[in-house]
Amino acid sequence: MLSPKRTKYRKLQRGILKGTKATRCNTIDFGDFALVSTDLAFISARQIEAARIAMTRKIKRGGKVWIRIFPDVPHTSKAIGVRMGKGKGAVDGWFATVKPGTVLFEMAGVSKELAEEAMTLANSKLPIHTKFVAKREAE
Repeated sequence: MLSPKRTKYRKLQRGILKGTKATRCNTIDFGDFALVSTDLAFISARQIEAARIAMTRKIKRGGKVWIRIFPDVPHTSKAIGVRMGKGKGAVDGWFATVKPGTVLFEMAGVSKELAEEAMTLANSKLPIHTKFVAKREAE
């Protein structure tokens, strides 16, 4: 699964989700087709990996897939049965913050129909609403 090799501060506060549209990572740069978010959400590293596996299995490793988001925000939790207090819990996982308009995945080397089916499978693994976009439509 995706996680940072090293971070300056290991335990961060989650923060709040705000913002209307993505100003970065909002154009199709590498592939011909893309999956674009329409919601504001946190996406965990497990969900990103599940979506990637679903897409690559559908295209039978025929095309190329780019992951455009990276889970760099830590999620901490205390163990079950531990009382409150005594500091913050250990890092449990990582998540990425996604705004509307962010390109999540890109794909090239496959037909439009196959890419759309693969992206639909990936969409079912994610906790947000997304839309399928072709590069010609986006321009």
